Amino acid sequence: MPEADAGSGLAAGDIVYINPYLACGTCHACRLGKTNCCMQLKVLGVHVDGGLTHYLSLPRANVIKADGLDVDQAAMIEFLAVGAHAVARSGVVAGQSVLVAGGGPIGVGVALFARLAGARVLVADMRAERLAFCTDQLGVETLVVTPDVTETLRDRTNGVFHEVVFDATGSPRSIETQFAHVASGGTYVIVSVVKGDIAFSDAEFHRRELTLRASRNALPADFETVVAAMRAGNIPSAALKTHSVALEDLPAAMPSLVDPTNRVIKALVEIA
Repeated sequence: MPEADAGSGLAAGDIVYINPYLACGTCHACRLGKTNCCMQLKVLGVHVDGGLTHYLSLPRANVIKADGLDVDQAAMIEFLAVGAHAVARSGVVAGQSVLVAGGGPIGVGVALFARLAGARVLVADMRAERLAFCTDQLGVETLVVTPDVTETLRDRTNGVFHEVVFDATGSPRSIETQFAHVASGGTYVIVSVVKGDIAFSDAEFHRRELTLRASRNALPADFETVVAAMRAGNIPSAALKTHSVALEDLPAAMPSLVDPTNRVIKALVEIA
C-alpha cells in the first residue's frame, strides 16, 4: 500500500489479508449471505488477474487488517479458510470420526480445523511425505492409500467407517471411492472441484441415508475463524511455509514448486 487511504481505516505499512472472492453483493446467493457462491463470482487468479504483482486494486471490503499476525501468516489465511469452511459445512462435532482424503494444502486445512473441532482425524494420501507432515505437524493419524484402502478402512473401524468424510484430492476416482467410506447416517463433504461427472450407487446412498454436501471457497466468517486460530497459536504457520521464492524468480521456480517430489505444502511469493 503506497500511501494511507483516508477513510478506509487502512494505512501504509498495515499488514492485511485479501479475500480473493469478488462477489456482486446483490444476487440471490449474496442476499442469502452465501457470497462464496455468488452467481457472478470473480476469483482473483481464476476469473480475473491475481495477486502476483507489486500493486493490486481491490474493493475495500476485500482488504482486511491482520492485526497480531505476520505477513507469512496473513498470506496463508485464504487457503486455510477453504478448509475451515469445509469443516463448518460438515457440522462435525467433538468425538466424531473423520476421514480426510488428500494431504495437500487444502486437506491439511480441513484436517487442522476438524481436529480443532475435537474430531478424531485420519488423513489418507498416496504420498508418504505428505502423511509424515500431517503426523508431525498436525498430530493426526495417517494412512497410505493402496488399492485395498476400503478393506483397510473397514478393518480399522470394525466395519463402521467414518462419520464425516472429506475429499480434497482433486481426483474424480477418489471422490467416487469415498462414498464407500462414509458410515451409515454420516456426512460426505466434497471439497475437490473436478470437471465432468461423478457417479455413485443411489441404492447405497439411500440405504445409509447419507448427507452429501459441496464446499466452495470460503465465507468472511471462515477467514475470521482462521485468524482467531492463528492468534491463539493453534496453526503451525512456520511449518506450513515449506518454500518461498522472490516474485522475479517465480517463472523459473514454478516447475519445481509443482513437482510433488519437492514436498511443497505451501509456497509463498516474496514481493519486495
